[in-house]
Parts: sequence; C-alpha cells; structure tokens
Amino acid sequence: MSISEKKQTWQKNTVDRNIAKAPERQKEFLTTSDIELERCFTPGFDYPGYEEQLGFPGEYPFARGVQPTMYRGRFWTMRQYAGFGTAKESNERYKYLLSAGQTGLSVAFDLPTQMGYDSDAAMSLGEVGKVGVAIDSLADMEILFDGIPLDKVSTSMTINSTAAILLCMYIAVAEKQGVSADKISGTIQNDILKEYMARGTYIYPPKESMRIITDIFAYCKDQVPKWNTISISGYHIREAGSSAVQEVAFTLADGIAYVDAAIKAGLDVDEFAPRLAFFFNAHNNLLEEVAKFRAARRMWAKIMKERFKAKDPKSQMLRFHTQTAGCTLTAQQPDNNIMRVTLQALAAVLGGTQSLHTNSRDEALALPTEESVRIALRTQQVIAYESGVADSVDPLAGSFLVESLTDQIEKAAFDYIEKIDKLGGAVEAISRGFQQKEIQDSAYAYQRAIETNELLIVGVNKFTIEEPAPTNLLKIKEAVEIAQKKSLGALKANRDQAKVQQSLQSLEAAAKGSDNLMPHILDAVKAYATLGEIADVFREVFGKHRETVVL
Repeated sequence: MSISEKKQTWQKNTVDRNIAKAPERQKEFLTTSDIELERCFTPGFDYPGYEEQLGFPGEYPFARGVQPTMYRGRFWTMRQYAGFGTAKESNERYKYLLSAGQTGLSVAFDLPTQMGYDSDAAMSLGEVGKVGVAIDSLADMEILFDGIPLDKVSTSMTINSTAAILLCMYIAVAEKQGVSADKISGTIQNDILKEYMARGTYIYPPKESMRIITDIFAYCKDQVPKWNTISISGYHIREAGSSAVQEVAFTLADGIAYVDAAIKAGLDVDEFAPRLAFFFNAHNNLLEEVAKFRAARRMWAKIMKERFKAKDPKSQMLRFHTQTAGCTLTAQQPDNNIMRVTLQALAAVLGGTQSLHTNSRDEALALPTEESVRIALRTQQVIAYESGVADSVDPLAGSFLVESLTDQIEKAAFDYIEKIDKLGGAVEAISRGFQQKEIQDSAYAYQRAIETNELLIVGVNKFTIEEPAPTNLLKIKEAVEIAQKKSLGALKANRDQAKVQQSLQSLEAAAKGSDNLMPHILDAVKAYATLGEIADVFREVFGKHRETVVL
C-alpha cells in the first residue's frame, strides 16, 4: 500500500473519532491567508524506513503523537503547578486558576510533606508551607479540595516518598464528596528512582520504596482504574543539570526498572502499563526539545513492544506532562523569563505533550504572584488559540533537521540505556553513582560555558542593566507555621485515639508481612492518623536510606 493510500485509510478511521470526542474543534483549519491545513502532513513519496520511523499519529511507534487527532481533537491539559502555605490558601489559588481557564490541577507540597514529617516535627521547623502546601492529615486534604468536584477535575500531585499516603487521602476526600475511587482521575509522580539520582526527597531504601510503588500499581489497577499510578520524571534530572539525551535515557531506564519490578511482583505488563505516564522538562533549545519528545515516544514504544512484549497499544504509548525549565529562569531582568517560557511551552506543544505547566516570571525570586501565574497561563492559551500550531497534527514532521535530531537523540539515549543494562539496571547503576556522575559532569560543563561566555544568557552575561530590587514578591510568613501547628494539635486532641492506634498497628503488621499496603494506609488516613505517623511506621519497619558517596 502506498503512502497516499495509507494516509486515506488513516484519515477515514480517525475522522469519526475526532468528531465524537471534540465537537467544539470541528471547523475549517485555515491560515490567515485562507489556506486550509490538512489534518496530517506526510511525505509525497514512498521512502525506505518511513513506516518504521514515522508512521501516522496515534499508531506505532508513536513518534508523531499518541493520539491520531492530537490537538485537532482537543488541546493539551493546561495544568498549572500550585501550592503554598495552608490548605485554605492553596484552595483559593486553585479556584482562581480554574476560573481563569485552567483545565486541571497540579499540587505542590511543602518539604515536610514530601519527606514524611508533620508540621510540628523538629525537622519541619522553618519549612512549613514554604515551597508548597502543608498537608498533615485528611483534614487538611478536605480543606485543600473544598468546593472542587473531584469527579470533574483531574489532579496531578508532585509527590514521591509519601505518594501512597497522599493518594489515599485524595481517595478518602473523594468518597466524602460522594465520588467513588473508580471515578477519580489524575496522577501521582511516585518516581522514587530519580530522587536517589537527582532530587533527594527519598525516605526509605530502594527495595522497600519499590515495594510501595508496585503495591500502588496493583491496588489502582482494580480500585482506581483512571489514575496514572506513576509519572516517571525526567524533569528533575534535567533541572539537576543533565543534557537532553541524558534526560531521555535516564528517565526511560527508570521506566524499565519500574516495569521489571511490577512484572516480578506478579503483574501482567498490559494490566498496569497503560497507566504509566512520564514527566519531561522543556528547555531552551526549541528544535532539540521537539526532537527529544519525539525520540522518547518512539523509544518507549520499541522498549515496551520488543523488550516487554506488551501487546496493548496503550502499553506502548508514552504519555507525558511537561513543565518549562525552572533552571533557565533568571533573577536578573525577570520579565525576560516570559519569553523563555513561551519558547519552551511552544516546544512542548510542537513535541506533542498531553499536559503542560508554564513557569511564572518571578519564580527565580519567590513563589509566583497571582499576576505572574495569570501571565503564565495566558501564555498557554495564546499558543492554543492564536498561534495556529495546534491546527495540524505534528506540524514539524518531515523536517530534515527535526528528523535527524530525533534519530541522533534516540541512538545516543539507547547507548546510555545499554550501559545501564550492563551495570545491572537503573537501581544498581544508581547505587554505583553512574547517573549521578554523568549529571554532575553535564551540569558542570553547562555552568562553565556560562561563566566563560561560551553560552550567552540574556540579562546575565550579555545585555545586562542596572535594575532596582524587585518588589511585590509573594512570601510565606511565620504565622502560617504557627497556625498549621495549632490546627494539627487540635486534630490530635480530638480524634479517636484508639482507632488511630489500631490502624497504625495493622499497617505495621502489613509492612512486616506481604499484604498490599494501600488498604491499610487508607484505613489509617480515614482514622485521621497523620502523614508523619504513617511515614514513621515505614521508617521503623523499612529503615531510612543513606546516600553512598561515590568518588
């Protein structure tokens, strides 16, 4: 069958689906000169390797997108990451974002919540509510989502070591709203391996952490089927200083480790793989980033089909969220960050992201103000509604430059994965410090290039100006920590203590045994056991991870 015949067949099969899923996007897609854009552009001739390397959108190997209609069907989810101070303050910000046109929520938790400490713990002093919202118990989670219908809004939670606890709190809040677990949708990051190599918010040793993750996979498969049980993150790997190739390679290597662990735990690959999701960074080099996203999709399709023998096409799809690069934002001339974020967001859209967070201009200085958040959201909306890049599926496909970059990134990333396999896989390679050393070397080279002016950063080492100190920054006051500790103390004084202790004892027994941990965590959460109390049970049974310094 020729390319043109295949194209006709593909278009016929996708038209009905497009109309059924997104009637609001049924229109003529015209340029300003009244030139109609085709649904999907393909080469005008047959050439060897086209079908294997490109194919059509929504078809293996998914280089051109996981959906046949992509943004002709509907736009990506505009999911702005937000959370600070108390649950009440964050709830107000979420409602503001939803009223401004955001289409999904993304929760940022403070450092104590990420590390499994209550706000009244000694380790939490000075950190409560600073880099995200403080969540100590189900009571806080109820406030966080007060007035937000969880059967109508999908929620992403950037949480790893304590992901199981926060997911159980979310399930419990939904139940209190009358929404059953099988109706809620969203994502937990739940990617502990990148914490060991790039970010550091780990608690337990790798083996025990992997057990918790596979228990989440197994539980959600039956009880929370619309939930994405992991968001395998390259974002933080790139923020730590990796190259684009390393970001893809180390992220997919982590994905391989999670799939391996789930299969060894007795799960069939096609039972859990369709709910795997990924999280990538959108950096400054627009065309390299587009190629990176295309390469990652194609690589994961090949890995799942050839390495793990996944038969369900959904198991072979790499679906991903993107966040623009926080590490590229500058404190100098912060308004320049608006342009950086615009280019990065455009790269994510041209690369076929499923959801997107755009950073705010003032994030190199403080938590973003409402005005800055609105500009960041409007950036996505202008790209969606005004730029025209969403009017054709995969608009850059066939570019000699993009296709060449895609091929080169794929080859280099697979070379890294081969090295990691020879070291015994991602977990063993991390324990030897392989990925950490590669990231550190890349970060050093990048910073050195800036300091020697080989790499120019506008407003930092080129086109600098004298500027006044910034004003109107959002700062979290000490009163937040005082109020959070006070409400936590009231909760502990007024709950059913016997019920709390019983649930924690049951959880301890499950941790020492082989039961799935999720039902026991859910029982403890519903009894208003705190996040710190639940995490302490695991600390006692599993121990705490100590990083090995590899020289």
